[in-house]
Order: sequence, then C-alpha cells, then structure tokens
Amino acid sequence: MNETYVEYMIKRKPSLVMKFLKTFLLMITVIFVLLGMIGQIFLLIGGAIFAVLTYFVGLYTEIEYEYLYVDRQLSVDKVLNRSRRKKVASYEIERMEILAPFNSYHLDSYKNRTADVKDYSSGIINQPDTRYVMFYDGTKKIIFEPSAEMVKAIATIAPRKVFKD
Repeated sequence: MNETYVEYMIKRKPSLVMKFLKTFLLMITVIFVLLGMIGQIFLLIGGAIFAVLTYFVGLYTEIEYEYLYVDRQLSVDKVLNRSRRKKVASYEIERMEILAPFNSYHLDSYKNRTADVKDYSSGIINQPDTRYVMFYDGTKKIIFEPSAEMVKAIATIAPRKVFKD
C-alpha cells in the first residue's frame, strides 16, 4: 500500500495579553514569596498559589501546531510550551469539500456559509499569505498553514478539491 507521510510544525504568535499576564503573575509570585519568607505564612501560601497560576498561564503563551498527514488523514496536535502535546483534531480527506489559499477566488462561493471556524495558523499574515482554508464536512472551516509538500500530498488524493492558485 502506498502511504504518504508529511509533518509540519508552525509556531503560534504569542498573545500580548497572555505575555503580560504571565509577567504580572510572576512578579506577584516573587513578591508574595519574599514577603512570606519574612514570617507571614499566609503570604507564602499565596505565593505558591500564584506560582501554580503562573505555570498554567505560561503553558498557553507558547503554542505550536503540528500538522501530520498520513494516508488520507490530516491530524492537528497542539504543543504547549514545547513540553505538553494535545491532539486537537483529525480530518479525513474524503470528507473535505475544498482546500484553497486564504484569499483564493475559489472560496467565493463559500463566503456566506455559516461554519464553525477553527484557526490552527500562526496568527501572522505573511507576504505572500501562506494560510490555507479547508471546508470540512459542510460544518467546519479550518484555517492552517501547511507546507508545499503537504498541499501536494493532499492534492494527489483529492486533485479536484485542492487549489494552489
């Protein structure tokens, strides 16, 4: 059997709010721990609570998406802070309606369709725009940034549904 394997990883642009929140929580943690060392035990406990909050906020400041295409299936994983991996979604290529660049004229007939939007892109609009849109199963609009090799691999399976403009 002819299996195709392509993987690609893209880093999500960190949110400014999350960066600020992480820095703020870290400063509060340090203040509480230093004051707790003076002799106030409840401030030391507060510092521990803020340290846990800082850890969980820190997980969501650095997010990477890994796209994995294996034999007619595209799966998306989220890597949190380069240490924890979560499987986000899996898509069968046979159920895909169209795959085209973000600003393609091939997507004009899909503009008025109400769909659940899933954005697995970096959040950065490059020149030229490397984002692609995939309408899946009539209900989902997936935005992601595949490599040229991945688009080519998907095009070999569904050539009439994939556009490269």
